[in-house]
Amino acid sequence: TYKDGDKVDIFVNKVGPYFNPHETYHYYSLPVCRPDPIQHKSLTLGEVLDGDRMAYSMYEVQFKKSEKNKHLCDVTYEEKELTSMKEAVEELYYFEMVADELPMRSFVGRFEESSFLAVPHIHKLYLYNHIKFIFTYNGDKIISANVTTAEYEPMSLEVDPPLKIDFQYSVEWKESAVDPAKRSTLLKDYSFFPRTLEIHWLSIINSVILVSLLMAFVVVILTRVLRSDFSRYNKVDEEEDFGDDDNGWKIIHADVFRFPKLKSLFCSIIGVGSQLLAIGGGIIIMALLGMFKAHGHGSINTAAILLYALTSCIAGYVSSSYYRKFQGGNWVANIILTSSLFTAPCFIVWSVVNSVHWWYGSTQALPFTTVLLLGFIWVLIGLPLTVIGGIMGKNTSGDFDAPCRTKNIAREIPPQPWYRNTLCHMIFGGFLPFSAVSVELYYVFATVWGREVYTLYGILMVVFFIELSVSACVAVALTYFHLSSEDYRWWWRSVFSAGSTGIFVFFYAIFFYVRRSNMSGIVQSVEFFGYSLLTCFAFFLSLGTVSFFASLKFIRYIYVNLKMD
Repeated sequence: TYKDGDKVDIFVNKVGPYFNPHETYHYYSLPVCRPDPIQHKSLTLGEVLDGDRMAYSMYEVQFKKSEKNKHLCDVTYEEKELTSMKEAVEELYYFEMVADELPMRSFVGRFEESSFLAVPHIHKLYLYNHIKFIFTYNGDKIISANVTTAEYEPMSLEVDPPLKIDFQYSVEWKESAVDPAKRSTLLKDYSFFPRTLEIHWLSIINSVILVSLLMAFVVVILTRVLRSDFSRYNKVDEEEDFGDDDNGWKIIHADVFRFPKLKSLFCSIIGVGSQLLAIGGGIIIMALLGMFKAHGHGSINTAAILLYALTSCIAGYVSSSYYRKFQGGNWVANIILTSSLFTAPCFIVWSVVNSVHWWYGSTQALPFTTVLLLGFIWVLIGLPLTVIGGIMGKNTSGDFDAPCRTKNIAREIPPQPWYRNTLCHMIFGGFLPFSAVSVELYYVFATVWGREVYTLYGILMVVFFIELSVSACVAVALTYFHLSSEDYRWWWRSVFSAGSTGIFVFFYAIFFYVRRSNMSGIVQSVEFFGYSLLTCFAFFLSLGTVSFFASLKFIRYIYVNLKMD
């Protein structure tokens, strides 16, 4: 709340190319008016992760007090400063300021250029040296804040240095009838960046119908086939012994529960996958409860980091529990592998991306103190919880409860046709889950790598459950066909069934970068492809876990209902 004449702090935040959302620099990296000394505002963890570096400005704004053509400062551009500003204008730099937690954005300058074939060729650069703040208020509260440069003629930069720039600003206050509690709604409609997100009910309904038909098809077909199999396999024939003339999944009952190779890695994958599923579900629930505000910079990033640390116990418990069931002996190595399976690739990708940002002076490079804070979160919370979960899983789990006894000597696997190999299995198993999420994937990419604030969390929850359902159905169907060919090596194959969706997501990321965005440059490209790889790895772990649990449940069901000596 403000009283008449109270000072309204204007914070300058960051600048950067319009089409590269994650390439941002400090506002004072440009040759503009700056206080001496520069003082920064204290920021939350989420704001720092989002690349914010808010600093106090020289603008003097008072509540309800309008100003016209007020002098800010004079800056003389020598050749270095003039070149720097020209490059910023050519790359369509925008700036961001913040007043009362409301962002205000506009372009640094104007770039006019004719087409390549035009004669004569036009290439003109202008600097907006006069900006106007427009505030609306209701009572003692600010409702909206905006900044414009349209009302004043820009200053040409096509001159020889030195160039003296007179920076000015104006302030206009307007009364508004909007309820202060609803100002976040106005923020959602803020239109400096292009708006592309709309409620896409038709696409969602189409996906739901297709997925429902797919699930019904899988259930009906498998039910009929299994009924036939049970009738044939459980038929009592006193004159013949089973095994000589029959084939199919019953004949491998003594091998189907033979434990997989690389048991520790396998258990770590399903442990971390369970953790990532919990994080995804937790973020969606928190969003539905309204815990992420439109103007809360980086709040989802903060929630994801804290959830990752707090859910580490899930990864440790699931991994250690199955490692104990698989009769694994090196428990310590399994815990270390589980704790680093996703953390290590995440740290490597972040190190490369952060180094590139640091080299180019971007605000996306995390300060050393923030890096230490994140390290302490993992060392003091994430790692201990993983160990605690591992101890609980090891001590509370018994032997693997298999419906069938496993023979000491493995059965020979018959030759398999080419369409039953792992690659074909992955293509089919990954394409269907990807097709179920492909529509929503565009909106998520447009939000993460664009300028929008994602607010369609209800739809995202529906798509989340659709994705899990499709992954489970596809995994069950592929596992049945795999066992029917008398191949009992289903453990790893089940993980790769829906886990291969991550490969399709990465191909889509390449398509999005090339055809659906205007991103360019080393800084933006390294961040985009680095974090896209990490996202695809998360898809592999989480959907591979869903695929494994669905396959295990299915295999237990069919062998429990099979009559055997």
